[in-house]
Amino acid sequence: MTRSRSRKTPAAPVVTAADRPAPDLSFTAFHQMNRASYVRYAETYLRHRQDAEEAIDSTFEHLLRTWDEVLLTENPAAYAWTVMRNKVVDHARARTRRPPLIDEAAFNTVALRDAVDPIGQITESLALFRALRQLTDRQQDVMVMIYLQGMNAPEVAAVLGMTSATVRSTVRHSLRRLREILGPDRTMEGQR
Repeated sequence: MTRSRSRKTPAAPVVTAADRPAPDLSFTAFHQMNRASYVRYAETYLRHRQDAEEAIDSTFEHLLRTWDEVLLTENPAAYAWTVMRNKVVDHARARTRRPPLIDEAAFNTVALRDAVDPIGQITESLALFRALRQLTDRQQDVMVMIYLQGMNAPEVAAVLGMTSATVRSTVRHSLRRLREILGPDRTMEGQR
């Protein structure tokens, strides 16, 4: 008598949504959602579209190679932003440019285009951009995105991986610090 062996497959373990790996599309979706704002930010600092594109391509290549680890961080959006910011700084240094911040942006402001006294406006803008350098990296990022790129708090929050309330608080603290540096009559308030 031959015994037939029944081939029972072991029961699959119960897998919850938290146990499942992120879908393959997660990186693609992240890339599509953030590339444009990353390039805009990089272009603000690097002043050339091609340099900005190269820095952001390098950022996303790095993120793709380490995507599984990125997803394990407490805040993947904030981690990715930090990687991007570091890549932009590295790109500027590799191009033997001075560390990026926005003195040149003083020549491309709405205030300058509408100024009655363009020379006075350039002088004021240069002072403001120099004062921005004294802010923390997070404060600089938020102020650039809000005031130079015209983004609103929810947009900035999504890109930086923080809440809208944190963005508004950062703006408030940044403006207070700029008032301390420049005096009460010369901040970015009203320049948006």
